[in-house]
Amino acid sequence: MIIACPACTTRYVVPDAAIGVEGRTVRCAKCRHSWFQEGPQVAAPPAPPPAAPVPAPEPAPAAAAPAPAPQPEPPAPPPPAPEPAPAEVHDEPAEDISEPPIPEAPPSYYDDTSPAYQDDYSSFEHEPPFRPRRNPLKMYTMAAALFAAVATAAIGAVYWFGLPDWAPFGNQTFAEGRADLQLDFPPNRLDRRTLPNGVEYFGASGKVTNIGKQRRTVPPILIVLRDLRERIVYSWVVIAPKRQLNPGESVTINEAVTGVPRTAKYADVGWKPG
Repeated sequence: MIIACPACTTRYVVPDAAIGVEGRTVRCAKCRHSWFQEGPQVAAPPAPPPAAPVPAPEPAPAAAAPAPAPQPEPPAPPPPAPEPAPAEVHDEPAEDISEPPIPEAPPSYYDDTSPAYQDDYSSFEHEPPFRPRRNPLKMYTMAAALFAAVATAAIGAVYWFGLPDWAPFGNQTFAEGRADLQLDFPPNRLDRRTLPNGVEYFGASGKVTNIGKQRRTVPPILIVLRDLRERIVYSWVVIAPKRQLNPGESVTINEAVTGVPRTAKYADVGWKPG
């Protein structure tokens, strides 16, 4: 069919299938004007001519056999439709009448790398029943080694810097005095000493005396070491070699410990609480 631009009257030769029966919007390639182009008019096919009437047969004599009825002639074919006159062809083609592009196929959502999609995969092949589990003995060994390292570091820190203030021994106090039992630990007998072989130790010497008139039991004795800031850095419990003292009787105590922090400068002696 031939279409013409209503703005610049430029004409184009366009196939009927490009416009369609319902029509579509086109644009002129020369002036860029767009308009809605009606579809081609489909002519209704001509009606067939009426069939010629069939003449009635003449009556035959009674003695003669009836003649066969003549068959009606087939209707004549319709005349061919006249060909349209050749239209003027313009060199410039129309735009925006091409068919829409075919969309791409959607992506695949299955994993073609899985063994189940391989050609040579067989469900009867041998597979391990389960994955190998972690070795629990190895994990316990690693945890024990880590705990030992942390404990060693904590002991070393206490040895060099003493116990912190929030430690249980940081706020520990002595028990109240025992009736009729007297502690005598001179300060000059509580000090750090060095053996001939170079080993350092902290020595404590003193005695416990029963100054009452009844037999008394000697409770455990607590010795506490403090640094220059009066913080407790070390302590240990001493058990008297004699647990029962008669009136006026005394027991001598000599104790020494090694591994005392270097920050320990003072010592206090009292009864162990509890």
